[in-house]
Amino acid sequence: MTGFGRSALLGAGVAAALTAGTILVGCGSDAPSADAAPRLSVVDSYIPMPASPNGMGAGYLTVRNEGGADELVKVSSPAAKSVTMHRSTEKTMEEVESFPVPSGGELQLARGGNHLMIMGWEKAPAVGDQLELDLTFKKGGTVAVKVPVQPLTYRPGS
Repeated sequence: MTGFGRSALLGAGVAAALTAGTILVGCGSDAPSADAAPRLSVVDSYIPMPASPNGMGAGYLTVRNEGGADELVKVSSPAAKSVTMHRSTEKTMEEVESFPVPSGGELQLARGGNHLMIMGWEKAPAVGDQLELDLTFKKGGTVAVKVPVQPLTYRPGS
C-alpha cells in the first residue's frame, strides 16, 4: 500500500471512530442514576376545608424528584395529632407505610388516589389558613411545607 493509501485509510478510520464516539455520546441519558441523591420539591399542595369543624381532612400535593429514587416514609404536623398516608382503590381506602418517589419522576397525592388524612387539628381550620406538613423521606430527610386550606370544592387548575 502506498503512503497516500495508508494516510487515507488511517484518516477514514479516525473519522469513523470520531463519528462512533459522537453517536455514543448522543445516546447518553440525562436521567439520574438510581443511586443518585434525591432532589425533591413539593408543588400544588392543598387541603380542602373539612366538612365539619375539627373534622378529618385530606391533603394533596405533588413531590417532584430530579434526582435518584426515594421513599416518603412519614408525614407529621405540629398543628395536628395525626397525619397518615392512604391509597385509594375503586372500592376501598387503606393506610400505607410509605410511597415510592421515582427517580426523575413524581409522587402525586390527589383526589381519588393516594392522599394524606389529617386528624386532631389543634385549631379548627379556615379557608386561607396554612398547615405545616413535615414530609420525611428515607434518603432526602425532612421537607417542611406550608399547605393552604382551600374551599371544599377547590380543584387545582380551575
